[in-house]
Amino acid sequence: MSFAKKLCGAALAGGLSLLAAHPAFAADLIKAPDAAAMAGMVNKGDVAWMLVSAALVLMMSIPGLALFYGGLVRSKNMLSVLMQVFMIVSVTGLIWCCWGYSIAFTSGGDNHFFGGLSKAFLRGVDGTTFGATFSNNVYLPELVFVVFQMTFAMITPALIVGAFAERVKFSALIVFVVLWSTIVYYPIAHMVWYWAGPDFLADTPTDYGMLWGWGALDFAGGTVVHINAGIAGLVGCLMIGKRMGYPKEPMAPHSLVMTMIGASLLWVGWFGFNAGSNLEANGVTAVAFVNTMVATCAAAVSWALIEQFHHKKASLLGAVTGAVAGLVAITPASGYAAPMTAIVLGFVVSPICYIFVAFVKGKLGYDDSLDVFGVHCVGGIVGAIGTAIVADPALGGQGFFDYTVFPAVVGKYDMGAQLITQIKAVVVTLLWSGIGSAVLYFVIDKTIGLRPSPEAEQEGLDLSSHGERAYNS
Repeated sequence: MSFAKKLCGAALAGGLSLLAAHPAFAADLIKAPDAAAMAGMVNKGDVAWMLVSAALVLMMSIPGLALFYGGLVRSKNMLSVLMQVFMIVSVTGLIWCCWGYSIAFTSGGDNHFFGGLSKAFLRGVDGTTFGATFSNNVYLPELVFVVFQMTFAMITPALIVGAFAERVKFSALIVFVVLWSTIVYYPIAHMVWYWAGPDFLADTPTDYGMLWGWGALDFAGGTVVHINAGIAGLVGCLMIGKRMGYPKEPMAPHSLVMTMIGASLLWVGWFGFNAGSNLEANGVTAVAFVNTMVATCAAAVSWALIEQFHHKKASLLGAVTGAVAGLVAITPASGYAAPMTAIVLGFVVSPICYIFVAFVKGKLGYDDSLDVFGVHCVGGIVGAIGTAIVADPALGGQGFFDYTVFPAVVGKYDMGAQLITQIKAVVVTLLWSGIGSAVLYFVIDKTIGLRPSPEAEQEGLDLSSHGERAYNS
């Protein structure tokens, strides 16, 4: 029996590459336990932390992301954004149980791109089944892992809507989300995060996703979540087109107070996102927690300094945008970096994202309404590539564990080789999501249409799509 796993600070697929050099490795590994033994290897503290983490990640979507995005649009489109995020969370939760979990986190056999349907409709998953963590002989109830990963599957497509906010049909968006989750998100999650688990390497040494097998490091979703959603958002805003009146008419955020509240909820929820991705409550969890805190602080300060230098004024919008950029960048590196290198990563990501938001977007003329590409995709790329640097034990990083021996030991780290691997993972994610998203947008546009009528867009999507107003006065 194989178990779904997420890559974290104590595990790197590089251990798999060592198997060939150690053909007798099975003798060094503990025998994989049976279900009865696993029940005795569950720590109640781990279970409690993971359920809290799942709730924190849900808070990132609703209300966090919904309010963050809602405050950034014009008042006539406030409710439409809230409704889009709320329903994306609801719909993706259902399809995750129906087929998403199975595609993402079951064995694909010789296929390393996506899993099968053996656990479709959560068949065989109940309170008596277990999933591995990143430690030998430590397990979680499988349903805990299911609901934690469900929240990631919920927020990722919700991120996309910010790129073409104020100009997409609600029905078309929901159809897109169902198809995109199935064709793009679940396979990427499988490729990056699926492996059999440390106790099962002796039995299933080739049971892993493609990018995991390459040795790609992604602690909590730099590729799976942020680059994946960010490039899908860019393709969407290009194919749907610009908002009516953009860029000649003023389209200022209608409530930066709402945006501030949303950004703050995102920051708090992100501790579940990053620290929860360790799957256990231990020292690496604390590493991810601290790194998430300080990288975000650094990125917010960095963005404010840039604005002070460039515009002579530091804005609240810039500060919260910088904070989100820092959260995005530290996500893949959170369990690998040391606090001081996490701070450096936070300071570095803001000027890079600022260039894309303040200059590149205007120069190229695309209408990424809420800067999903400039913050999430670009920030995710900076974080994914930067992970190879900050993970190096020579810089205080956590490195990776070699599971070909028992107990596992820290493996030999090669920063140059890891940089190449990280770049390859970024390219694969950009191509898979970019091409897959483009095909889906095209098909939906040619069938049911992606964009509302000019009259509906001019009136505002709150009234034209939902028959409601956010504000009565």
